[in-house]
Amino acid sequence: MTKKPNGSHMFRQNMLGASRGLARAIPRRCHAQPSSIALIPRRFQSSGPFQPLRPPSPSELGAPKAAKEYKKGRRWGRRLLLLAGVGGVVYVADGQLFSFGLLRSARTFSTGLIVALDYKMNFRPNPWVGGDIQDLHARSARRLFHLLQDNGGLYLKVGQAIAMQSAVLPPEFQKMFAQMFDDAPQDDWKDVEAVIREDFGKSVEEVFGVSFTGKEGYGVMERKAKASASVAQVHWAKLTDGREVAIKVQKREISKQRSMDLWSFKTVTWIYSKWFDIPYYKLVPFIIERLELEMDFENEAQNSETMRALIQQEKKLNGRVYIPTVYPELTSKRVLTTEWIEGVRLWDKKTLTSRWLGGYGQGSPGAGKPLPPADMDALRREARTKALNESLKPNRDSWKGPRGKGGLGVSTKEVMTTMVDLFSAQIYKWGVVHCDPHPGNIFIRRLPSGKAELVLIDHGLYVYLTDEFRHQYSVLWKALMTFDNKTIADVTEKWGIKSPDLFSTATLLRPYEGGEKIDAGMENMTPSERSYAIQQKMKQGVRDMLADEDKWPKELLFLGRNMRIVQGNNQYMGSPVNRLKMMGEWASSSLYQDPKLSWDHRLSNAFRHLIFKVVMTASDVAFYFYMARAWLGLGSNMEDAMEQRMREMASEYGVELQGDVFEG
Repeated sequence: MTKKPNGSHMFRQNMLGASRGLARAIPRRCHAQPSSIALIPRRFQSSGPFQPLRPPSPSELGAPKAAKEYKKGRRWGRRLLLLAGVGGVVYVADGQLFSFGLLRSARTFSTGLIVALDYKMNFRPNPWVGGDIQDLHARSARRLFHLLQDNGGLYLKVGQAIAMQSAVLPPEFQKMFAQMFDDAPQDDWKDVEAVIREDFGKSVEEVFGVSFTGKEGYGVMERKAKASASVAQVHWAKLTDGREVAIKVQKREISKQRSMDLWSFKTVTWIYSKWFDIPYYKLVPFIIERLELEMDFENEAQNSETMRALIQQEKKLNGRVYIPTVYPELTSKRVLTTEWIEGVRLWDKKTLTSRWLGGYGQGSPGAGKPLPPADMDALRREARTKALNESLKPNRDSWKGPRGKGGLGVSTKEVMTTMVDLFSAQIYKWGVVHCDPHPGNIFIRRLPSGKAELVLIDHGLYVYLTDEFRHQYSVLWKALMTFDNKTIADVTEKWGIKSPDLFSTATLLRPYEGGEKIDAGMENMTPSERSYAIQQKMKQGVRDMLADEDKWPKELLFLGRNMRIVQGNNQYMGSPVNRLKMMGEWASSSLYQDPKLSWDHRLSNAFRHLIFKVVMTASDVAFYFYMARAWLGLGSNMEDAMEQRMREMASEYGVELQGDVFEG
């Protein structure tokens, strides 16, 4: 009987057959391709007798090796995790304690560094990158503008200050920063409640005696703000006795951000002053002091009451200008309560001048007066039914007529005469100056007599002039009006200014016909080289203008702003008044009306004032000539012509003026 082969035997037979077949194939391949034997894979070669498959023994594996440890990876992972944790804690703490003041400061320094490096590298006749010098100014202005917009709060205030002082900055900055006057977003109601509770230690209902559900015996208040600016917002309310009030509440984050924001502003200005060798830094403490006072609403209330008293004592203004009443018992550092004002904003020229439809012997609606009990009850019932963000303030537009096309029917000349008289008195006679008279802070009302009444609000930004400086400024203005170059030089020398020609142009009072043109000797330069050379001289001119920082009057920063806005308002109204003559007469009259002068000085100045008035009367000829020309459509009015002449004069000194920056 034949023995049946088992599986192991058959496996060996198959492997043996395969080996023999391979052995027969090798010679043939070698004969055909002798050099290809080296290509035979190693796995087909045997180093010894066949052995069945089995696990390797420990001795064959060799000595054991320690497992590879990734210590560096774990170390960096722990570091990244720790860094993320610390960053998260800092971020949360920054948000809670400083309302992201650290983040805002980091953004400020990084942007400031980028702008500074860009100027260091590319402020040259032929910049290395990015086109010409105008492109450099444009991208720098854009970066700084977005920085201020993103940071908000006090940064918007700084941006507005730059906008109003940007007459000596390149036009790219002027155009960009002209947008800094847009309304800011308002805070949530919970933040408003928190500020009032922190300042008064009571709830909104307890402080103002209001109810948001129309409770009997209480007043009413709107949760949604009527207006919102960079640092505060205004809410309308009626108190228990029916008085209508404006409640101005500072935004809650401002108090947390203030110290760090101001520190960042000081630090960046110091670095720029040193790096670019422009003596700006000594102006910073005065600017910061104004900003801090502007954020103190008790200081604003005091300014308001001071101005109210001065106007009541001035016969020329009493009855023409009104300052809203402040309620000190409802006012704190961050909350200001005044009577509510109904009026037309100065920028609404159409409504100011449209026909009056409110009835003979009637004036525009007044506010702040107590409501009759029946009307107050009706308002409470309305509060019960309206949603939280709906308006409760009564609509008082019936005087506009059924189609809403009526207006106050007042004269722009009357309005601007009052305005110029008001701010001239502040500067030249009282030395107490409201430095933010843009159209949003001025209301116009119609009195029952048909006359216009100017209402001035927002009294946070003021400067108080010393008697000596007020006198010098009056002398300077009078000299500028008469082209008295010697007197201009004398006054500016006392202020430590070595460049009276540039100063006279930069203050924007009127074109100064004197001094060497800055572009002399640049006729053969390329446009890029000429632009660079002009701005280099302009930089030197700023150094000369601020040559003696200790003597330089810091008040000039805000006085120029005030006077330039008044000029812009007159232009916007169509130049109905001869502003130059009016302000010149106020300056001249203040020099003899000063009670502190001796009688002989007052008599001498009074005689000079009469001569000055006669001389300035001649300016009326030019004023009415320009007015007639504009009316006939043959040219511009006097303010526009003056603006154009100022632009031409400024361009000769490397300054390009943008009028819309100053119009509010």
